Amino acid sequence: MIVDPENVRRILVIKLRAVGDVVLSTLVLPNLRAAFGASSIDFLTESPSVDVLRLHPAVHRTLVYDRHTMSGLDVIRMVRRGKYDMVIDLFGNPRTALITRLSGARHRVGYKFRGRSYAYNVLVTPRGGEVHNSQFNLDAIERIGVPIVDRTLHFHYGGEDAAFIQKVLTDARIEQAVLVGVNAGGGWYTKRWHLKNFALLADRIHERFGWTVVLPWGPGQRDEVETIARQMRPAPFIPPATTLTQLAALLARCAYVVSNDSGPMHITAAVGTPVLGIFGPTRPELQGPYDGKNLTVRNESLGCLGCNLTSCPIGNPCMNELSVDAVFDAFEKLLELNPGRSTLHDEFSDSHTRV
Repeated sequence: MIVDPENVRRILVIKLRAVGDVVLSTLVLPNLRAAFGASSIDFLTESPSVDVLRLHPAVHRTLVYDRHTMSGLDVIRMVRRGKYDMVIDLFGNPRTALITRLSGARHRVGYKFRGRSYAYNVLVTPRGGEVHNSQFNLDAIERIGVPIVDRTLHFHYGGEDAAFIQKVLTDARIEQAVLVGVNAGGGWYTKRWHLKNFALLADRIHERFGWTVVLPWGPGQRDEVETIARQMRPAPFIPPATTLTQLAALLARCAYVVSNDSGPMHITAAVGTPVLGIFGPTRPELQGPYDGKNLTVRNESLGCLGCNLTSCPIGNPCMNELSVDAVFDAFEKLLELNPGRSTLHDEFSDSHTRV
């Protein structure tokens, strides 16, 4: 191993921004824990992703970078107070490179991006366009010689989160129902399938199988799920506002989930619920849901898929022209890949994610 575990007592992992990206980055944590058993592992992320790490058994402390209240200098001071022996920058933008360079850590691990290599003394060849995002993160710790002993993705939520969701379902009198989550959220408008199409899809799922459709939502998305609900024939279940860990418990309770490419899609995969991801401007082979039990669907007639554009100059055909038939057909394939999920749950699936 390039870095001697005997000389590393404090480790900081850095991953900012999107919840889904942070979820996928947590794959490094059990492997770091196995290799550096005597070390304390902290994690630096932004406010929306704090709950991704809050209950993770490998994380000693989560450092929060609040862009609204903290300057770059504030973050650097916070990191320096940690007296880290090793910093692993999984984000690799100019700001996190500077934070890493000024951290005071003896070992500074990061990707060899143009203009940022100065910050690191252990350089990782970036393969962002070649491998899944999960492997992109693992590349960083493999570079320092950490054996990959655990490739299972988990999202850790608490027993109180599961109890909260159970009470919500009981109060709604659907505690015995088979639930299918339909998540219409997504960070970029170019990644969002039409709300009307989600309503049509949800109707078809209910009509075909008789299952109860759940419309999870996050900050700023309540109006969207209510729009979907108004266009549906059977009334769906709209849960109350949830924390990220409560959302994870809800998604774990679902038999299946259909979702745009988003944080909830990755959380669904991490709690063990089969998910169908709807893709267009992003590439499922790089950003798709983790694990072979999940599937993705795209408008395969287009040549511009995977453009990574947050705005589309030609009217966003990857989403606008993706038919309900195509998504429903893919959903039925998801069921074939994961039979037996429609049995009623006495306990939430994949209980190992609860702490």
